[in-house]
Amino acid sequence: MNRNAPAVALLESRGTAPAFIEQAREDPTMKHPKYENIKVESSGGITRVTLNRPDKRNAMSPALDREMLECILSLEGDPETRVLVLAGAGEAWSAGMDLKLYFRELDNDPTGRIKAEWTTHQWRWYRLYNFPKPTIAMVNGYCFGGAFTQLIACDFAIAADTAQFGLSEINWGVIPGGLVSKVLGICMNYRDSMYYSLTGHKFDAAQAERMGLINKSVPAAALEKETMALAEHLVRLNPEALRATKQAVKAVRDMSVDQAHEYLMAKTGQLSFRDRENGYATGIKQFIDDKSYRPGMEPYSRKA
Repeated sequence: MNRNAPAVALLESRGTAPAFIEQAREDPTMKHPKYENIKVESSGGITRVTLNRPDKRNAMSPALDREMLECILSLEGDPETRVLVLAGAGEAWSAGMDLKLYFRELDNDPTGRIKAEWTTHQWRWYRLYNFPKPTIAMVNGYCFGGAFTQLIACDFAIAADTAQFGLSEINWGVIPGGLVSKVLGICMNYRDSMYYSLTGHKFDAAQAERMGLINKSVPAAALEKETMALAEHLVRLNPEALRATKQAVKAVRDMSVDQAHEYLMAKTGQLSFRDRENGYATGIKQFIDDKSYRPGMEPYSRKA
């Protein structure tokens, strides 16, 4: 069975399938297609996806967005991907949208603009925010404008202490569009969101950590080590429990207490049904009967 088929079909149905899709169609055993604007590498259950336009500070073009959507869709069902790390090549994580290719060149192409907007929002929010496995933003440098969408969509964010952040849209006469103005409120408070949106001032990783935009700032030389340590920890945990937990935490944010209670009861039942390794019973047995682990200190021992 060609595991790339769902991504191929969806992109073709939207008229957004790029030329490289032929690789996925013709070679169902291909681990990852070769892309022009991104790199995909997998090892030990961790898949790193790198925005690879370093000469443009990884600004997002329609072509990059098409590749990212195909990639994210393929990785959702990839059994070898247990954790997704989103990185940037060169000195930037992402400088936001490519002003020439995404904006100016589509100004007089309404059909192209609609397709481009659908594609970019699909991968940067709807698919990434709801990705069924843990996601980590490994922020090595500049993170500006539209890049805040995928930054906030990731479950975790670790940044080099040299990274710079900014909502620069006000500097060229527009609002933080797409979904940026909405999703800021997930991580940043009202005062910080207004201050940086209205002034266009940039801020560093230490400030981003203080505001809750990222989990932590680390020395640049330790960024990869810290990110991979977190990814490797997540790989060792029950994947169905991870899936259910992240879905639960995100879903109940906009629910009433009563709605959240009912949802979480149903989610617990769904997890019990989906979890083939029966983590609940295994963990209790190892704690009560075997006395082989302490739940507050470590995960239960899973079969390899």
